[in-house]
Amino acid sequence: MLDLVVANALIVDGRGTAPFRGSLGVRGDRIVWIRGGSASPDAARTIEGDGLVLAPGFIDVHNHSDLSAFVSPDMPSAIRQGITTVIVGNCGTSPWPLAGWADANRMASGDPTLAPPAWESFGDYLNATDAMHPATNVAALVGHGAIRQEVMGLERRPPSADELRAMCRLVDEAMAAGAFGLSTGLIYVPGIHSATDEIVALAEGAARFSGIYASHIRGEGIHLFRGLDEAITIGRRVGLPAHVSHLKCETSRMWGRGSELLERLHGGDVTGDQYPYAAWNSTLASLLPPWAPAEDLTHVATENRERLRAAVEEGEPDFQSSVDGVGWDRIVITGTSDGRWLGLAVDEVARSMGLGPFDACVRLLIDDPSTSCIGHAMDDGDVRTILADPDVFVASDGAAISPAGRAAHLPVHPREYGTFPRALALVRDQGLMPLPMVVRTMTSLPSDRFGLRDRGRLAQGAFADLVLFDGDRVHDTCTYEAPHRFPEGIASVVVNGTVAWEAGRDSIERNGRVLRHG
Repeated sequence: MLDLVVANALIVDGRGTAPFRGSLGVRGDRIVWIRGGSASPDAARTIEGDGLVLAPGFIDVHNHSDLSAFVSPDMPSAIRQGITTVIVGNCGTSPWPLAGWADANRMASGDPTLAPPAWESFGDYLNATDAMHPATNVAALVGHGAIRQEVMGLERRPPSADELRAMCRLVDEAMAAGAFGLSTGLIYVPGIHSATDEIVALAEGAARFSGIYASHIRGEGIHLFRGLDEAITIGRRVGLPAHVSHLKCETSRMWGRGSELLERLHGGDVTGDQYPYAAWNSTLASLLPPWAPAEDLTHVATENRERLRAAVEEGEPDFQSSVDGVGWDRIVITGTSDGRWLGLAVDEVARSMGLGPFDACVRLLIDDPSTSCIGHAMDDGDVRTILADPDVFVASDGAAISPAGRAAHLPVHPREYGTFPRALALVRDQGLMPLPMVVRTMTSLPSDRFGLRDRGRLAQGAFADLVLFDGDRVHDTCTYEAPHRFPEGIASVVVNGTVAWEAGRDSIERNGRVLRHG
């Protein structure tokens, strides 16, 4: 007898092939039986899938749930949209080396008063995460920013030969412990201070272990193509797969160039992912040029205020402005240490302060350098163009949170709860591509690129990560004004053979595990 059967569902196997009506059987954590037709074997439990789509569990390759297992281990915002595996350590941020722990803790909405744990290695981090029994599987990249800060602090210079060797050793150690690759965040401190050659040297360590290089590139506005070319160059120089995070054409100066972006991407043997929203979510400090670090902003704003104003609002030759072509009225505060200004655009905050928007931005950052924001900077037409590409992965750029958890009061980005159902609904309602192809962008494509063995497909012998959903009804319900809402149309989610969640219940059965590369 089998442990679980999903019977009479429309099976979309993740490969992009034609769906078929049939049943799937699970024993332990593996798929052991899959057949077309109405027959199904006996099982300890049978889920009736009539009228529903059965697909591999969704793989979120750009996720920031590095520490969610310690903050919200049920991970409801992820599980309830069908995500069964998250890849963390993105944008150059990872909780090991421990210099990156504070940023990772902030992204997971952890307690800011906590001290970092006593992890002595990347393996310690993975083991501790596994011991928490997270709801989803967790695969991790190691962050260049965390490594650089561990070795060099926040120095704004190239590394010495000894420092570079020390950073390379940390990459090797993380890869040997099971990291899937190296990530960079090249608009953030300290990654913004690194040159291409430095990244190449570290990426060579990832390549020796057959890992991947994933990058939040140096610019997604007027420097978009320059940043994309750098990622392509790094992949080619090192000889490892390169991947560009959260593809977008940011600011009105770049709107309408989505097709050009895709052409350049595919011509460079590099992959990319996208969240299907026209707004980004980041730190307010990401608006600052590299010579004006948030921790030194009081001094910089006093000595070079007009240069800083021009750089933030207009840009410089080697720094793109995230305000130019967007406007302060479209940049909304989502997080401050004292909870003030939440949900207000910077220009609204400025009026309340009796200041201009730039001066209000500086005040916010001096008061709290970790202030976060949402920028409504993209065009819906470009979002659709990128989403319609059958070789671009769907990914959330979010962190798994709970509407009853520490982030419940925050106006978070709706992508935290709605990315995958939103993509399914947009593709369906706007006829962007057939269902099997969009499921492929969420399952087998990311699995193959990032090297997740036996996941991302419905096939005999594969791990039983499954999502059962109503293809005609699935959609997101969260909005920027009310983001803590679960999607509709997801019926059941199975992780490693265990029913993690099903419609009609609030509880989540945690059966995820840490995945190790190699």
